[in-house]
Amino acid sequence: MKSIRSLQLMQYGGPESVRIASIAAPEAGPGQVLVRVHAAGINGLDWKLREGYVRDAFPLALPAVLGIELAGVVEEVGAGVTHLVKGDRVMGALGGLGAYADLVAVDAGKLATVPAAMSMVQAAALPVAAVSAWQSLHLAGPIRPGQRILVHGAAGGLGGFAVQFAHQAGAQVFATARHAHFDYLHGLGADHVIDYENGQFEAVVKEIDLVLDYVGGDTLARSWSVLAADGAIVGTSSPAILEATPPGRRGLWFMNQPDAERLRIIAEAVAQGRLQSQVTAVLPFAELPAAIERNRTQSQVGKTVVDFSR
Repeated sequence: MKSIRSLQLMQYGGPESVRIASIAAPEAGPGQVLVRVHAAGINGLDWKLREGYVRDAFPLALPAVLGIELAGVVEEVGAGVTHLVKGDRVMGALGGLGAYADLVAVDAGKLATVPAAMSMVQAAALPVAAVSAWQSLHLAGPIRPGQRILVHGAAGGLGGFAVQFAHQAGAQVFATARHAHFDYLHGLGADHVIDYENGQFEAVVKEIDLVLDYVGGDTLARSWSVLAADGAIVGTSSPAILEATPPGRRGLWFMNQPDAERLRIIAEAVAQGRLQSQVTAVLPFAELPAAIERNRTQSQVGKTVVDFSR
């Protein structure tokens, strides 16, 4: 039986809870394709799963292979798949786990083809951050020109796309970030950027129609005070937002749903230069455990991607 590399979560806990291990290679079932993974994106959900923070929302049978998005080449096509063939370059969010492995069996409907001008590393940075930004931006309702939108965690992979989508929709975009990231965010279309390390955003902004909270914790707690009367907060950090929503307020918890068609549209916009996608670091497979921990402890611009060929 053929074996492949994988990154497995052995138990809930810190960095020591994950390890690189060999597993049996999967096969493509009906409606699936087998993808040879070339690159995969690092996401905050990786360390939240590792630490057990979202175990109720995402129950796992351990050990489990981590990773939720990938880019690679179709190696085998399962029964019933007609729109993909062996050799196609594809990318996608799994809607589950398993991307941190050399071979992954993926439902074909979750995959989009990678534009010819785009590298696998660039493609691996898109499925979760870009599609989640679009979906979370629209979760509370249509975006109207002139709407006041506040993005927390704006310099990250998810936040950077949210700022661009909101700006392109004609909204007035407020963003919180470190001062070092101000120029980057203004370049993406943010109208106002607040330094969260040297001030309180609630002292600066008010009457916000939509808060996109990609941070959670105290940031979420302080955000209720800046909402307009009919405003909403969409949070991605924890389902606890549902319990923390004050009476008379609207708080929504967002979970990413794979959307291959939306991913295809966004990827074409990135390839054509109409959207920016920032890949800050590209690391080898062996550094996956450390990369997940850095995602937990360090703020960065854009995405970190693991290149499986390194």
